[in-house]
Amino acid sequence: MAEAAFGAHLRQCRQAVGLSLRQLATRVGYDHSYLSQVERGQRPGSAELARLCDRELGTGNELSTAFDHKPRSMRPADPVQSFGPANALEAAWHQLVTAFGSDWAPSALENFQSVPPAQLLPELITDLRLLQTTGSTESAVEAAELCVLTAQTLTALGQGSSAQRWWQAARTAADLSAESAVRSAVRAQQIICGLAERRPVAELLRTAQEALAITSVAPAHAAHALVLAELGQHEQAHRALQDFIGVAEGLPSTGPSHGPLGDWAPYEVHRVEGRVCASLRYGAAGCVLLARALELCPNNWLGERARLQMELAECLVVDGDVAAGVALALRVLVELPDEWHTYYLYDDAARVLSAVRARQPGMVATLQELLARTPYLKGRSVGTGSRGVGSEG
Repeated sequence: MAEAAFGAHLRQCRQAVGLSLRQLATRVGYDHSYLSQVERGQRPGSAELARLCDRELGTGNELSTAFDHKPRSMRPADPVQSFGPANALEAAWHQLVTAFGSDWAPSALENFQSVPPAQLLPELITDLRLLQTTGSTESAVEAAELCVLTAQTLTALGQGSSAQRWWQAARTAADLSAESAVRSAVRAQQIICGLAERRPVAELLRTAQEALAITSVAPAHAAHALVLAELGQHEQAHRALQDFIGVAEGLPSTGPSHGPLGDWAPYEVHRVEGRVCASLRYGAAGCVLLARALELCPNNWLGERARLQMELAECLVVDGDVAAGVALALRVLVELPDEWHTYYLYDDAARVLSAVRARQPGMVATLQELLARTPYLKGRSVGTGSRGVGSEG
C-alpha cells in the first residue's frame, strides 16, 4: 500500500535522527496520534506534513518527493471528484441526525487548523461515516464539534447555505449533551461565522444573548462583544469586551485549542480584542493586539495567520497608514497558496477594501482585482454555492 510505504519511510527518517513520535509531532504542529496513524499506513498524510517533516528531520525534499510520487489513486482524493455534488455529506447528515455513537474518536479534530478546507472535507466525511447508530448520547459533544467544523469548512469553501443545516445539527447535538458550556460555545461559533457571512446582525445579537443566558463562557462573551462592535455600539461593546477579557484570564496560558469548541488559545483572545478595536475604529490599539496574536499563532496554521494579517491590514488602514495596510493585504493574497484562500479571508479582505475606500479611494483597484479571483470556490465539493466576497463595486 502506498500509505504504508510513505509511513514506513517517515518512521525510518524520524528514528534515524533519534526523535520520538511525540517530539516530531510537537515540532510539526500535528497531533501525535495522527502522526502515528500516518506512520502505520492508516492515514495518507499530506504534502504539507511531508514538507514540515523534511524541514524538522533535515531530509531535504526526500519525504516530499516520496509523497508526490505516491500512485495517484492512493493520494488524498480531490473532494470534487470523490464525493460528488452532495451525496456523501447528505448521507452523513441524515445518519448524524438519527443518532450519535459511543465508540468514536473523530480524527479531523486533531489537526483541523493545519489542513486546507478542501482537503479537510474528505476527512470530515470519513469521521461522520464512523458514527455509530446506537442512539447513545455519550459522543454528543464530539458530534457537536464535528458538526461545527463541517459548517465552518463549508462556509470557508463559499457554501454558507449548505452550512446552515450543520449548524442546526451542531446545536441539536450540543443540547443533547446537556453540557451548558458546549451548548453556549456552539452558538458562539455560529455567531462568529455568521458575522463573516454578513447575516442579519439583530439575529446574531439575539443568539449571542441566548448563548450568554445558557452559561458565561469565553466564546459567548467574545461573540457578544463582536456583534455589539459590528453594530457600532461603543459603550456596550467595550463593556462586553471587558467581560470577555475577565473570563479569558482564566483560560490556559499556553498551547493551541483542541477542536473548534476547545479552550481558546491566547492568540484567539488577542484576536477578538483586535477585531473589536477594528470595528470600533480604534486602529492603533487593534494593530498592537493583532500583532501580538500573530506572534502567538502557530506558524503552520497558514489560514489563521493569513486572516490575522488581513485583520491587521484593516487596522493599519483605520489608523491612517493606508499604504502599509494595502501592501500587507496584497502580499497575503499574492503569496498565500490558493488552497488556503477561503471565504473568511476574502470577507476580511473586503473589510480592508471598505476601509481603504473610505480613506483613499484611489488605492482600491489592485486589491479589488485580486478579490475577484476567489480561488476558494474551486475547492467546492457540495452544493451550488453562495455569493462570493469582495465583489462590491
